[in-house]
Amino acid sequence: MTVSELAPAQVADWAEQVRASGLTPYVLDVREDWERDAAHVQPQAADQGFVLLTEPLSRLGASLDRLPEDPDTPIACLCHHGVRSFHVAHFLAQQGHDAVWNITGGIDAWALVDPTIGRY
Repeated sequence: MTVSELAPAQVADWAEQVRASGLTPYVLDVREDWERDAAHVQPQAADQGFVLLTEPLSRLGASLDRLPEDPDTPIACLCHHGVRSFHVAHFLAQQGHDAVWNITGGIDAWALVDPTIGRY
């Protein structure tokens, strides 16, 4: 069970490498709805970046079927500062997902790289 760390500044390169390998990269945002309203990344077509899945941690257990079924599908987890996403990434790895990352620093760190993202 391995969870890798991914800095927000590395997400675009990570997504490009994943697409180059023939897979679709996913970013799983586990923040609550009100948090995503305050600050969010834009979903992108799989051939241009990553597919954005939004599922609050409070509902994640009941909606695991929304995640890609293939355990080799790369998933990078995102929250506000990286703590909740770290736990979700480990949980997914325990559930058999083999390609899981935690986006360190969360959306707050991402906003420092991309000023179009709000901070809260």
